[in-house]
This record gives sequence, structure tokens and C-alpha cells, in this order.
Amino acid sequence: MADSEEREIMGADTLSPADGSTHRTKRVGRGIGSGVGKTAGRGHKGQKARSGGHVRPGFEGGQMPLDRRIPKRGFNNKWRVIYMTINIGQLAEVPAGTVVDYDYVVEHGLAKKVPGNIGLKVLGNGELKNAITVRALKFTESAKDIIEKAGGKAEVIPGKNKYIRENLKYKLTLDEYLASRDGGDTQEKQ
Repeated sequence: MADSEEREIMGADTLSPADGSTHRTKRVGRGIGSGVGKTAGRGHKGQKARSGGHVRPGFEGGQMPLDRRIPKRGFNNKWRVIYMTINIGQLAEVPAGTVVDYDYVVEHGLAKKVPGNIGLKVLGNGELKNAITVRALKFTESAKDIIEKAGGKAEVIPGKNKYIRENLKYKLTLDEYLASRDGGDTQEKQ
């Protein structure tokens, strides 16, 4: 009981930073006795002794800076579309009658998850004997053939790919855009 009586109850009024975690601000330019008087730790004259006298990061005094000296290669394609890919051979062990989609592949660790991917693409490398239903954004022709020859189904699901982005120029909805792409007129001719 003695310990509990001596122990202080924690509250907003008893909170304080840990010992040594905070320091007083160094006051410069306050006399020679302080150790940082007169020039206030900046030394004598020169650009860095002046008010606002620092150079931007990467500036090398007029010398050709490092970021301009080194060679550059390639570019970043902002329209690049990244898929999570899987080969038919990786689906060989999947039991017949199973529906394989993006979630199934991730759950069972059949393919490595790629950051920034928009969906599943099935490639035709390998063999398949079980009749399974595969739902993906894209199939290669060979993958589709292999799945259908095994008695399964290859279902293309609509997704957020480069063809189904909202058409900003005409402000079309997805259905209107797909109809216009397939040959139908979506806007009245004036």
C-alpha cells in the first residue's frame, strides 16, 4: 500500500518531456563571455556570414553541378499500364471447377504482387488439364486457347485500364466511350 500512496497519478498537469530530450535555444551574439558573441558562430565575412547568405542545395559555386555532369538515360512513361501477370503453368495445380480471379491469385500466392498494377493478365506459358474459369483483364491468345481446350472459360472483366479511362476531352461515361469505340455515335452531329 505504501508504494501506491507514494506514486503520483499521471494527468495533464504532471506530463513533461523525458530528461535530456529538450534543450534551450542557443542565444548567439550576446557578448564574448557566452562563447558565441560578436560574429555569432558565423566566422568573419563571406557569403555565409551574411543575412540570407546561403546557397541552394546542389549549387557548387558556378562549377558544373553533379546532377548536370552525369549522363541521363530513358524516361518515365506516365501512360504506362502495369499488370500482375501469371502463366497458365502456375494454374496447373488449381482444382477443376475453381474460379480464378485477382483475389484468388493474391490469396494463394500464385503470382508476385506488383505495386501500382491495375489487374491480372494471363500469359500462355505452360499446360493446363483442369477445367477452370479464369477472370482477368487481359489474356494472350495462346492462354485463351489453352484454357478453352482444357474445358474451362476465359472471362475478360472490365477494369480500370488504359482503354476505359474517362475521356476527358468529351466527358463521356464509360458506356458512351465503349459504344463510340465500337462504332456507335455518342454525340449528336450539329
